[in-house]
Amino acid sequence: MSTERHTVDNSWGLEPLLDVAELAAYLGVPVSTVYDWRSRGVGPRAYRLGKHLKFAVSDVRTWIEGQREGSSSEGR
Repeated sequence: MSTERHTVDNSWGLEPLLDVAELAAYLGVPVSTVYDWRSRGVGPRAYRLGKHLKFAVSDVRTWIEGQREGSSSEGR
């Protein structure tokens, strides 16, 4: 998985979306941690598509920047 694609690379003009397993693998955390963050409201924003959660690459990048030590934002 490459999150280096910040430009649209499909014919519909949609940003790439990650599922929970892809996000967990990219961040190097268990899937259960992603769900825990969601339940506490501290994880990256997600789209709910039916029963599936999808995370926009740009939202994940923004959330990661907020996790940097010394950052003034907390979580979201």
